[in-house]
Amino acid sequence: MNNILNHINDTEIRNIADKVAGGVRISGEEGLLLYKKADLALLGLLAGIVRRRHNQNFAYFNNNFHIEPTNKCIYNCKFCSYHKNEGDPDSWEYTQDEMVDIVKRFDGKNVTEVHIVGGVHPDYDLHYWGSLIKKIKNHRPSLHVKAFSAIELDYMISSAGLTIKEGLTILKDYGLDSIPGGGAEIFDRELRKMICDEKASSELWLTIHETAHSIGIPSNATILYGHMETYMHRIDHMERLRSLQDKTGGFNAFIPLKYKMSNNSMSFLGEVNIIEDLRNYAVSRIFLDNFSHIKAYWPMIGKENAQLALSFGVDDMDGTIDDTTKIYSMAGSKEENPSMSTEEICRLISDAGYTPVERDSLYKPVLSPLLRQG
Repeated sequence: MNNILNHINDTEIRNIADKVAGGVRISGEEGLLLYKKADLALLGLLAGIVRRRHNQNFAYFNNNFHIEPTNKCIYNCKFCSYHKNEGDPDSWEYTQDEMVDIVKRFDGKNVTEVHIVGGVHPDYDLHYWGSLIKKIKNHRPSLHVKAFSAIELDYMISSAGLTIKEGLTILKDYGLDSIPGGGAEIFDRELRKMICDEKASSELWLTIHETAHSIGIPSNATILYGHMETYMHRIDHMERLRSLQDKTGGFNAFIPLKYKMSNNSMSFLGEVNIIEDLRNYAVSRIFLDNFSHIKAYWPMIGKENAQLALSFGVDDMDGTIDDTTKIYSMAGSKEENPSMSTEEICRLISDAGYTPVERDSLYKPVLSPLLRQG
């Protein structure tokens, strides 16, 4: 390893590489230099060091499914391909009974998590969503409910006239187990005004997650990349997350979400390529030294690209999903009907040279599917 680092010609990059190899936190300026100047091979090498430090040779996944209650939304973010207006033939709105029926479809199957996120519906309040969680828990008490972006939470809690802590406490009492982490998009104020001006501010997103952590609700964190942002915007975003993680330790994973160009008003931007995807995963893994897990959401970038990302710092492939999400297929993802069997996801991980580990929502291993077959 030292021989490799000694052959780096750029002194600044070599010094950063030495710090990463030694387990020393890098600064925002150094993260920016990695984005701008480090070649992809070196980033993969450094991200691999940090990945093994956190997760050895393991790569995680879970057996999960999604419920997307509605794509009707009071907001109309410029990057969104999911939002539909009332009366649009492509809009939908499930009743509580229909959503519980989705849960019942998985009776007898080895799923451990339901992921619930959708549009911000104008008519439903905190107790409507809380009672949905309660019905799900009554039917399947062991199912982990990971639900609602900070944007959804802001609307339902503020509409109820409650403080963030009061609202989250009520949802926890209903059975909310964790928060998925969407709605972060990009934290820079000016850029956020350009792409999602109506949404809760970056400061409010961070406050909601900090409050959730303080009452024992863990969460994930995301970034939307590959649109109008610069490397500086990405580093600023991750610095804010890293600072909050230092304070609370409540984030389970960081999930870079790629901007997809189909069916939205920012389509003229196009999309970044796989090289940029891998660069972003690698720098994320290196920079976010206090995050245990970096996730490649395979319905977004595709199965093979997610597999490749395992060699650029990623240690989590998300889950089996079973064709229960439309958010990225509506935005043009090639995974139009996203679903993977346990065997397929294990094979992807193993073929990349890593050890598959089936996990629960908090990254505790459950019985290995490979052992189960034995």
